[in-house]
Amino acid sequence: MKMTLRWFGEGNDSVELWKIRQIPGVTGVITTLYNIPVGEAWTYEDIMEMKNKVEASGLKVEGIESVNIHDSIKIGLPDRDKYIENYITTLENLAKADIKLVCYNFMPVFDWTRSELAKKRDDGSTVLSYDQDKIDEINPDEMFKQIDSNSQGFVMPGWEPERLAHVKELFEAYKDVGEQNLFDNLVYFLKKYSRFAKNMV
Repeated sequence: MKMTLRWFGEGNDSVELWKIRQIPGVTGVITTLYNIPVGEAWTYEDIMEMKNKVEASGLKVEGIESVNIHDSIKIGLPDRDKYIENYITTLENLAKADIKLVCYNFMPVFDWTRSELAKKRDDGSTVLSYDQDKIDEINPDEMFKQIDSNSQGFVMPGWEPERLAHVKELFEAYKDVGEQNLFDNLVYFLKKYSRFAKNMV
């Protein structure tokens, strides 16, 4: 097992790499590139710039969380193949940079959801919290406002400003995507990029 810490990247994380390096047992980070819009291919040069910065601090990039999947792929729009090709290019460039762990999800609209970003615990510490009853009671616009107002100025993965500005359009785009449609679109995506995965084995 390798001990890592999530690092949101320079300018997006209040914890600097040199501070992470001081944590006993932690030898690497899980990170991503927020400067590249979802759906665009990550260049090898951009990946190496990030990797070299991390390694200069004495840590390793052990994985990426996330290479987000474009909504066209999840919805099944006609332009999805272009975004799948960009995704494959990104994976190829990550492999070329010797980064072999990539996390992603196939969730519609929201990359992830929490009902509270800083729920107080008995000892005074705070944690992310999920309460389905609270989620069921809140409308999407209000959820975005809560996430935005509680993020303390940091970019939250999956809640980037460009997504916040288009939440109504996203809900409209997903309105006819049911559970089976979403699953079928996932299968389509997996089959398309399986040719890349086979070459990695």
